Amino acid sequence: MAVRLAEVAEAAGVSQATASRVLNGSNRRPAPEVADKVRAAAERLGYVPNAQAQALVRASARLIGLVVHDIADPYFSSIARGAQRGLAGSGIQLMLASTERAAEAEVEAVRSFMSYRTDAILLAGSRGFGDDVLLERLLQAYRGNGGRVAMIGQPLASAGGVQIDNEGSAAALADELLRLGHRRFAVLSGEPELQTASQRAAGFLATLKSAGVMPEVVSQGAFTREGGYRMMVDLLASGVSGEERKLCVFCVNDVMALGALAALREAGLSVPEDVALAGFDDIPTLADQYPTISTVRLPLEEIGRMSVEMMLGNSDASHRVVVEGAVVLRQSTRLS
Repeated sequence: MAVRLAEVAEAAGVSQATASRVLNGSNRRPAPEVADKVRAAAERLGYVPNAQAQALVRASARLIGLVVHDIADPYFSSIARGAQRGLAGSGIQLMLASTERAAEAEVEAVRSFMSYRTDAILLAGSRGFGDDVLLERLLQAYRGNGGRVAMIGQPLASAGGVQIDNEGSAAALADELLRLGHRRFAVLSGEPELQTASQRAAGFLATLKSAGVMPEVVSQGAFTREGGYRMMVDLLASGVSGEERKLCVFCVNDVMALGALAALREAGLSVPEDVALAGFDDIPTLADQYPTISTVRLPLEEIGRMSVEMMLGNSDASHRVVVEGAVVLRQSTRLS
């Protein structure tokens, strides 16, 4: 049976209110010798403070909520790791919710974090082009009660955070692939309703167009490893990859590129000998692939760390930091 605060107070010879001030973090501090007696009694009895009581006393739960689409995706787990490291030594804990890319689950996660009285909420990942009316209304109420909100990757109209230059970074990748001598391209662009997927495809295609190069294929599908696999299977079935001049396939994220790589291997094709391949994000698992895969590197852990530090600091709630990706050329796009 859990030890009650009243038992700690009795063992320390103080009132329950005094014991609460010591153990729940009130600004009203009893004398040091009294506080020492209360802490000693709590340790002796094995008392664990009630987090909700602490939050009420000090008007802070010492919690930050992070909402991601898929914690199994290395993109999001890297951001979460960076956020955790950014909180090190602050006394604030990170709570995590994974939505599996469902808008309803995102709203439910925000409601849950609100009920836990979290001090801030971070929302990571691509957003759709539709209106976030309900989410915006919830976040407005949350901010009205003193909570802080930041976005990672895609902005909301009313929130700041860390924004990624998807279009410009994808354009830089296209520039480098053209410089290598690639002239035949296919784009596996993900779901058109996702801003991240749409922006990356748009930046890449705009650069091709300005160079007078028309893509052979632009495919749309799931923004996942399975989506990349399925789109590559369909691409191979169309026969477009079998022409004499090598095709370079750009996948708008790395997990899609890994799915595409699996489909190529199943078809008995080699990268880069038969088909060149590039992704976007530079997730940690990319370093274990053979051949090594060209991509756009995002400082994912740094983005997570920056986001929580914005929450811990006094930056304007609408302040946005734009992060540009760095093109990394590896074996998968080699021509010779």
